[in-house]
This record gives sequence, structure tokens and C-alpha cells, in this order.
Amino acid sequence: MQYLKKIALIFTLILAGCQGVPLHSEANLVKPVQEAESHLNQKPFEYIHQQQKRPVVALVLGSGGARGYAHIGVIQVLEEYGIKPDFIVGTSAGSIVGSIYASGKSPEELRQIALDMKVGDVRDIKIGMKGFFDGTKVENYINQQVEQTPLQNLRIPMYVVATELKEGKKVVFNQGNTGQAVRASVSIPSMFIPTTIEGKEYVDGGLVSPVPVDVARDLGADIIIAVDILAQPIYTQTSNIWGLFNQNINIMQNKLASEELKNADIIIQPDLREKAHIFDTKERQETMQAGVDAAMKQVNMIQMVFNEKDPNNRILKNFQVQN
Repeated sequence: MQYLKKIALIFTLILAGCQGVPLHSEANLVKPVQEAESHLNQKPFEYIHQQQKRPVVALVLGSGGARGYAHIGVIQVLEEYGIKPDFIVGTSAGSIVGSIYASGKSPEELRQIALDMKVGDVRDIKIGMKGFFDGTKVENYINQQVEQTPLQNLRIPMYVVATELKEGKKVVFNQGNTGQAVRASVSIPSMFIPTTIEGKEYVDGGLVSPVPVDVARDLGADIIIAVDILAQPIYTQTSNIWGLFNQNINIMQNKLASEELKNADIIIQPDLREKAHIFDTKERQETMQAGVDAAMKQVNMIQMVFNEKDPNNRILKNFQVQN
């Protein structure tokens, strides 16, 4: 049993992309989220073209577990340059940061939430045939952070990617219980018990779309800023079973991501390596700083893309590249 608990704790570290403050124990179960695949081809942001005469901007936040802290640093830089997305698409760790940001939190608030997060806020060990974690605490935690706001009412439209387990297909959620959608998106198979929604089981969206650029393009985005926080295989230790397991996942996810990233306009890839002591405040700060550094390196590309696609300068009116 002690061995299983130790393994469970290691698996918990993967979820360190979660940020938060202490969670109340009561569940917040609102209506189940709904599948939104049919919504993708309806171009819900066409009104931006018609009314504001400018391109639609999407922020895509990829999966990557503990490396999810870097998303906060990227968001900080984008806001400093006056860039606020028209909508957000997130997978796994990206769905966590994305949903909290979409609820109206500032980069400063996101940073503080990250520093305040404790293991017990999101960990609920429930060893069973299908996994070590139930995921209820994750769901409740997210709902607390977004103040019980359903997906369709978040201040920034939010799309959460998960994998339908039976058929292995990509599913996008954009209405209903925000915490439940995120819970589905982070449910790493064999670690988390799959999230059941209306009789179907859902697991980690990173299995099918680790950096969901195609979802953003299908929704009608003209400018896609994609944040890729996947572990790079070259930096993964393969001297033990855990390392080999990680490497298998890293290789597959990077292959999937490379195809989708071809359709992104701006790619931000923080220089991140596997870290120990993930719940150490210093580690979190360093990971957020890696996001800041990576975003700053792309400001010239950001300006070039926006100048090309927004020649009337309706978005980056006050954008100035800093030397």
C-alpha cells in the first residue's frame, strides 16, 4: 500500500499545472458539459469580422502537466502588449490555466493562485481498477476558481478539449460545468479514473490534440497564438521504467503537435525541462518565468503577423517592441 501511495503521489505531480487556493470540500455539480463538435463549423466569431472589421485572435494552450505554469508567464506578456484573445482553446494543463484566465482573472491573480496551490487542493487518491485519482477535487477546485461560472458564461469564450475513451475521438466542450470539462481534459488514463458525462467516459485531451490548433482554426480564428509546453524527448531521462514511460508519451505527443502547429501563426515554446520538487514555490516561479522569456522572444513575430493580418491596426494600437 505504501508503494501504491508513493506512485500515486508521483502521478499527482503531473497535475501540477493546476493552480489554486484551498478548496472547499462540497461538490459543485451543475449540468454536464455538452459535446460541441457541431459548433465548430458555425464560425461563432464571424461577428468580429462584420462589426469590428478586424481578425479573430485565438490563444491555444497546450498540455504538459507541471509545465502548465509557463502558460501564466505567456499570458502576462501578451496582456502587457495589449493582446487579449477573442477565445481560448485548452487541453489538459492548458484547460486549467485557460479556464481560470477566461473567468476574468488577471495575470497577477493567476500568478498568486499558482503560488498558493497545495497538493491537497487537487489530489484525491481513490485506488481502483481504472486509476489512482477520482478527479472530484479537480472539478470542485476549478469551479471554485471560476466562481461556479459555466463555460458558456466565462468572460472569454473557452473551449476545452478531451478524448472520448470508447472511440478515441477528440471532443470539444464549450458549455455547462466548467470544472467537469477540465476534469475530463486532465484525466490521464490509468492514473485518473475516467470522467463520466452522460454515460460516456472521457480522458486526457492531450492524447489526441496536445496543442489544439486545429480546433481554433475550425472555430474561425485568423490569428492563432499557440503555446507548446510539451516535454522534448531529447531532455527526457530514459534510464528507468518511469523515464521510458514518459519518453513513449513525449514522442507520440510531439508528433501529433508538430502537425497541428503547422497551422499556428505564432508558436511560443518555453525552454522547459523535467523538474523535481514541483510543488516548491521557486520551481513554479522559474516555470512561469520561462513562459515570460519565451513570449518576449516572439514579440517581433507577433508584431509582424498582426501588421500583416490587421493592417488597420485595430488590435495592437499601442504595441511597441521593446529592445
